[in-house]
Amino acid sequence: MKHTPILSKLSKPISIILCLISLIMLCSIKHNTIISVHNSHFAPATYEPFNDTVQLYGNSNTNQNANGNNDTTQLNPESAKIPGSLHALSACLMDASSGRILYGKGETTPLAMASTTKIMTCIIALENGKLTDTVTVSKYASTMPDVQLNICEGEQYLLGDLLYSLMLESHNDTAVAIAEHIGGSVEGFAALMNEKATAIGCTDTLFVTPNGLDKDNHHSTAKDLCLIAAYAVKNSAFCDIIKTSSHSFSETTGKRRFTVNNKDAFLTSYNGAIGIKTGFTGKAGYCFVGGAQKNGMTLVSSVLASGWPPNKSYKWSDTKKLMDYGFNHYTSFPIIDGIIQTGAIAVIDSFGRRAGYTKEITTSFEAHFSYPLCETDNVTVKYNLPKSLTAPVNKGDNIGSAVVHLNGAPIMEIPIQSEVSVAKYNYHDIIKFVLEMFTI
Repeated sequence: MKHTPILSKLSKPISIILCLISLIMLCSIKHNTIISVHNSHFAPATYEPFNDTVQLYGNSNTNQNANGNNDTTQLNPESAKIPGSLHALSACLMDASSGRILYGKGETTPLAMASTTKIMTCIIALENGKLTDTVTVSKYASTMPDVQLNICEGEQYLLGDLLYSLMLESHNDTAVAIAEHIGGSVEGFAALMNEKATAIGCTDTLFVTPNGLDKDNHHSTAKDLCLIAAYAVKNSAFCDIIKTSSHSFSETTGKRRFTVNNKDAFLTSYNGAIGIKTGFTGKAGYCFVGGAQKNGMTLVSSVLASGWPPNKSYKWSDTKKLMDYGFNHYTSFPIIDGIIQTGAIAVIDSFGRRAGYTKEITTSFEAHFSYPLCETDNVTVKYNLPKSLTAPVNKGDNIGSAVVHLNGAPIMEIPIQSEVSVAKYNYHDIIKFVLEMFTI
């Protein structure tokens, strides 16, 4: 049998290895030339990212949102008018979803707010307790002045029942019993109230009591109360309570039974009304925080010091004027609704060269964003994207932003992300270049 020399057996593998070594050496020696020639003749067309300001709304009867859809909603031509004269010393109207203030009158002036305080009391109780909790009445709670449920020391009630007493008839003894149960004391509960107010965005609110009876330094503003109301109406349990016309319950032994009735006249006299809370003290005057839903919008309003006795109805007329103004002159406009493609961006290596034959990324963002607008508003979106990115780039990386402006002021910033990943520039890319050069 004839034996093949070892050299003959190794000739093919050696040839392959030598070819690879030669290829790598060629890549290294001709690196710059290859890149230059490739980018001049064979690289994809340069991509320019969509990096511009686009008008979404304003200065035309037909407006285009960020998705390119036309919207022909015509707003009331009276939209520049204010609600008219108000009795309240301070008032605010706000869109609950966006937090946009649609109207303000002394809305940042600190004033006593009476039992509108109980909106926060109710929210803190809902978020920190259970409706089935058993609340034991203290002697201190039982001594609160009118308006009272007239609960007695040592009696026990379900927290859920007491919340109806709190919001429908504004009982002061109930408020203290709830506060002591949740916070351990009135002072401990007030600390929770103030912590939540800060988290919501209130800038000039201080809670001292859970019921709103006049106390030094216990104050808020019409704007802050709207922020609190906007937060509260997102809680379904809160809304169920404030929209209830009457509620019957008893203390846990069943010996005493009560029926509380909703004292909110706005709830039954305004189309779309959802509540929310009345208030009165000698210092605060008549106050009311209201909420209503129409045309896909939820508006909240607040009026403070809206007259003193005998002018009990002023708060209702003020609130109706505010709500009419908001619903008649503003429309919820879909500024961005869906996925928006924002172009492609070239990916380069650390030396500033195009990082491969197909290395560019597509970009997009997704948002569902509506905003209350009137006919005098102007809305634009500014896309901020780099002209190129340095590899590596990972899918989902934030590489830019879309900033929505209302009348020149930013109201929302949305991150723009890479839809794909691009690895760091390597010799695999160079070999691709070389093979392409050989095949041309």
